[in-house]
Amino acid sequence: MTASTFNVQRALDIAPMGPKRWLVIGLCFFIALLDGFDTQSIAFIGPAIAEDFGLQATDMTWVITASTIGMAIGAMSLGTFGDRIGRKKTILLALLIFGLFSLAGGFATSLGQIIALRFLIGLGMGGATPALLALTAEYSPKKRRGTLMTLVILGLPGGAMIGGLVAAAWLPVVGWRGIFLIGGALPLALLLVCFKALPESPVYLATRPAPAAHAQARKILAWVTGSPVAAESVLVTEDNKEERSSVAALFSAKYRAVTIAVWATYLFNWIAWFLLLLWMPTALKTLGLDGATAAMGTVTVNGAFILFAIPLSIILPKVDARKLLLAMFATGILIALGLGLSGSNWTLVFVLIALAGFGIGGQQLALNYLIANAYPTQLRATATGWSIGIGRLGSIVGSALGGLILTGLGVSGYFMILALPLAIAAVATLLVRSRASQSAAEAETELAEAK
Repeated sequence: MTASTFNVQRALDIAPMGPKRWLVIGLCFFIALLDGFDTQSIAFIGPAIAEDFGLQATDMTWVITASTIGMAIGAMSLGTFGDRIGRKKTILLALLIFGLFSLAGGFATSLGQIIALRFLIGLGMGGATPALLALTAEYSPKKRRGTLMTLVILGLPGGAMIGGLVAAAWLPVVGWRGIFLIGGALPLALLLVCFKALPESPVYLATRPAPAAHAQARKILAWVTGSPVAAESVLVTEDNKEERSSVAALFSAKYRAVTIAVWATYLFNWIAWFLLLLWMPTALKTLGLDGATAAMGTVTVNGAFILFAIPLSIILPKVDARKLLLAMFATGILIALGLGLSGSNWTLVFVLIALAGFGIGGQQLALNYLIANAYPTQLRATATGWSIGIGRLGSIVGSALGGLILTGLGVSGYFMILALPLAIAAVATLLVRSRASQSAAEAETELAEAK
């Protein structure tokens, strides 16, 4: 007699979202909040570190860039641990890494120590994100997966916004060392909570060959859904049936041009976004604001990003993502030029900074829909993953250039230069054709050849 199969992901897709699954989503969201807080903390405290060590803006370049490089390497190295040792273990390891090294940052005595610690903190942050998104996707029903993953992703700007508020209130009291200590204590506290309350992904466990992993998957499924799984049933997942696509397919004759254009769009948009996020507090302080008020610039842009994300998530499935992206890039270019001409008109500056949450940052959401319209289903996951990887390279470039630009071109030039990568990203977006237009072009070519 052949044993029956039990599709783990399908069972989670049809089961209602009970409190235990919401607990998993909630913990992932709070980890993302801390991730966002820590990612942006150097932008909040960078001017105070520079002042304490007697540094110029260019001297802070490696401090700000170090964590971004660490994040990229962490995503490519520690991030892969999620498929090897499990989502939960990877998240716990990531929390431990950036919690401990954040605490150590509070006791740094030299610029070199801060650079090294920021790199190590970035390893933990970069390694956490892929596991968080994988765990969220695997605990979400199919019809709500996109919404819940967007919710967790919004924890990143939410954490940055909270960090700005904390910096504004506490930086004058506890100093930059105190912000490091807060940024280390919180993830270590959450590590203890997750060790006890965060379950492993039953979908991941079902892909493991060990019988103990399958037994644990059955136990977790019963805990989550309230329905026991027969011990004799064979656990399967969607990945047991579908072969993963290859990176080489992205560069086949049919998709080579669109892949290059999509990657260029990600690269230059992320250059502009991280150039703005990580160096804006320094730029505003250079214009004359005190450190606490300058930190409110980051609060403003991240808060606006979250507010704009709500209507964007509603309209994006219903509109042409390519046309919307072009409108957003055009808006971002005007915002960059406006910031460069605003001087110290603080009302106008902060209005434009808020609008940048749409015109420079909002593309982070719309770009996923650009890929959905350009690639078939079997290539979308690969295309998305590699495009985000290229975007991370852009974040490194953006974070590294800020000090040089501020020193060489001043604050006005810094803001205006944001228009350049946005313009290049817009041109790249123009070159991205949807699958429908590709099919029409291929049909016209075939018809012309037939004649």
